[in-house]
Amino acid sequence: MNDRRNFLKTALIAVSGMAIGQVAVASESVNYAGIVYSANNPGKWKEKVKGHAPEVNIEGKTVTITTNHGMTSKHYIVRHSLVAEDGTVLGATTFNPTDKKAVSTYELPEGNATKFYVTSFCNKHDLWVTEFTI
Repeated sequence: MNDRRNFLKTALIAVSGMAIGQVAVASESVNYAGIVYSANNPGKWKEKVKGHAPEVNIEGKTVTITTNHGMTSKHYIVRHSLVAEDGTVLGATTFNPTDKKAVSTYELPEGNATKFYVTSFCNKHDLWVTEFTI
């Protein structure tokens, strides 16, 4: 009976390891072109860079994200976020079409992180990202 249990445990661990390994390989092979846009890779939105790529201003530990885009009920910036290189979301702001501007401010955490991403999502022109380092 012990041999059967040990066999089942070993088999379960081996199968789990193979499944996890497959997921990791699959996620690393994703090409984000046409999914996430940037000033350097605007894809089909090359005429939209100025009004959609988020701009970053850093003063000390304060990060201000600005998307120079009009805000109307039919076309507006939905959301900003600040994300650390490890994927930790450090802050996010959701906008309403009635907001005057798409501007958000966040404080950088203490620590060793030096690379960050800011995102801006437009209800018509998709997700845009700007990378920055400090």
